[in-house]
Amino acid sequence: MTAFSLGPGQRAWCAELRTLAAERLRPLAEKGEPGRVNRALVAELGVLGLLPRLFTSGALDLCLMRESLAYACTEAETALALQGLGAHPVHAHGTPEQKERWLPRVGDGSAVAAFALSEPGAGSDAAALSLTAHPDGPGRWRLTGEKCWISNAPEADLYTVFARTTRGAGARGVTAFLVPADRPGLTGTGLDMLSPHPIGALGFDGVPVTSADVLGEVDGGFRVAMGTLNLFRPSVGAFAVGMAQAALDATLGHTARREAFGGRLSDLQSVSHQVAEMALRTEAARLMVYAAATAYDAGEGDVPKRAAMAKLLATETAQYVVDHAVQLHGARALQRGHLLEHLYREVRAPRIYEGASEVQRGIIAKELYKDVSENPEAER
Repeated sequence: MTAFSLGPGQRAWCAELRTLAAERLRPLAEKGEPGRVNRALVAELGVLGLLPRLFTSGALDLCLMRESLAYACTEAETALALQGLGAHPVHAHGTPEQKERWLPRVGDGSAVAAFALSEPGAGSDAAALSLTAHPDGPGRWRLTGEKCWISNAPEADLYTVFARTTRGAGARGVTAFLVPADRPGLTGTGLDMLSPHPIGALGFDGVPVTSADVLGEVDGGFRVAMGTLNLFRPSVGAFAVGMAQAALDATLGHTARREAFGGRLSDLQSVSHQVAEMALRTEAARLMVYAAATAYDAGEGDVPKRAAMAKLLATETAQYVVDHAVQLHGARALQRGHLLEHLYREVRAPRIYEGASEVQRGIIAKELYKDVSENPEAER
């Protein structure tokens, strides 16, 4: 198996995931309330054994899960991804005690996790965090400040929180803390967003944390954050590819059946060529996502660049494909409840979260120029 060809077992697993998403997860998703954590859906992901795979599978398996679920039920995909994003720092950097307490509960869906990085004044510029961990004795701090646009907030049970422990140190002065939701001084409110999944703001009014809550090392939190994002950025691309494929398949069916201008829409060259372009871009994005995930699993050195490329191309592609799918469907696609109306709302956010498209371009350029500086022969 290469990054560009899935084996029969992988293809069968993807097909099984699509079926499970349609038959067991979508009914639960439809009973959920937009903007709220759907705990029944999260629990079912645990029953199906998908949440534990977040911590036992590689990046490519994560991408296959996200793409397959997104094709049939975006809510299930997002619930799965947010559990992984919030708890991966615990899995990768947690102490034995932290792992023992939280990972089984995240895996069975009884505890909801969240990744608390963004702030009102530090969204794309993660190194500019201002939430402060004030010293409160040896191995003790008090967290003061705000977090904003945090998925699963304020309903999560545990938060991976990134706070400044050393002033003036930029990225080198940030520490990751595991903060249970019941800590005194921690409050939150939900935000009414375009995306239907839960997003909120958090307030920290002297929230107590200790060295037992640190994930990784003190002042080493930026590495925890970037390591998590390097894993999840390609899979954001997989989420986008799943949505693009769903929109493409809906468009193929619609244009092949829809009669207009004395024939079918698919008979019009302008329509068939547009569908071909949508298919071309979707497949190109899929291949880049798989390649980035495979590079991550192989421990290759250019993962930040590959992850950024995959996330950028796939999310921009999905926006393009869904938009053109809506156009080819016409007014029916704008009706509440239509698949494309749902996808149109879902597809916009991934171009912003976990690093906006502009941030991804910056990462790519930085990595490219770093390659040049480290390899003078490349200039010749």
